[in-house]
Amino acid sequence: MPTDVVLIDPEHMYEMHDAQYVKVLKDAGFEVIYPDDPTFSRGKGEEETIAQLQKCNAVLAGGPIITENVMAACPELRVIARSGVGYDRVDIPGATNHNIAVCITPNANHESVAEHALMLMLGVAKGVLTNDEHSRAGRWPQSETLPIRGTTLGIIGLGRIGRSLAVRAVAMGMKVIAYELYPNQEFVAQHNIELVELDNLLGRSDYVSIHCPVTEATKGLVNDNFLSKMKPGSVLINTARGALQVEADLFDALKSGHLYGAGLDVFEEEPPNADNPLFTLPNVIFSPHIGSGDHLSRLMMGVEAAECIANLRHGNWPDGAVVNAEIRDGWTW
Repeated sequence: MPTDVVLIDPEHMYEMHDAQYVKVLKDAGFEVIYPDDPTFSRGKGEEETIAQLQKCNAVLAGGPIITENVMAACPELRVIARSGVGYDRVDIPGATNHNIAVCITPNANHESVAEHALMLMLGVAKGVLTNDEHSRAGRWPQSETLPIRGTTLGIIGLGRIGRSLAVRAVAMGMKVIAYELYPNQEFVAQHNIELVELDNLLGRSDYVSIHCPVTEATKGLVNDNFLSKMKPGSVLINTARGALQVEADLFDALKSGHLYGAGLDVFEEEPPNADNPLFTLPNVIFSPHIGSGDHLSRLMMGVEAAECIANLRHGNWPDGAVVNAEIRDGWTW
């Protein structure tokens, strides 16, 4: 019997026994298990999280909240491999203290998220939901919509997702400007992207799309001050993290008409409450944090996360995938 156990917790991977990522783990000698509760990856309390993670040596993780207390109670846990690129629900200093490798899947989901951001942008600009509702009701309004071509897209964060969106936007005839602390200069030059300061971007952009991680500096970034600097009549897209936005301030900017609309894949609280005031606004399109959720992206994220776990088990460090890479020299399974 295998002695090393991997817990697979994302809901869309629950008991998908024939999936390629399961095969990767089993071929590497692991026993694969699943949480008792299929919704475990939405985030549970410490007691329930400990009860699940104590069973395993590694976790192929969706969104469980893994605190240092959880890690301290799970001494056999060696790897947390996120199926995705965000890791704000994992205490990284705590993982480093307990010599647990935290991995992400940097090569798997960027195109899916870029497509989703573009879908939200088009959906808001072309009034897709409103016009669908009118058409179904037999109404035939000829209201104007917004153009995409000839407009300016401001991208906050020009990492893999931001770059993927930029390529698509340029192909649609948009002028792309970006705020990025560590830009890929070759990419910027190739696609004629203008790098600007954040205030400059907000004041010039017809569409603003956010693609930065949550840090102490960016938490609550989209607040009243940020929104007041956005070009009147512009559109906000957030497919990154809900913690980046202050929803009360965003509601006011949308309700007042300062913003034309917004497309949100993420919320401050997930899942959001049904009485979230944003849901009362007709100029917002929502989705339930599924930007990376197309079937190809999900498969690739699962495989990449599984390969990280398998590689670490067999002494091969997955360069570029370990968030707390400073533990490399002293890390052991």
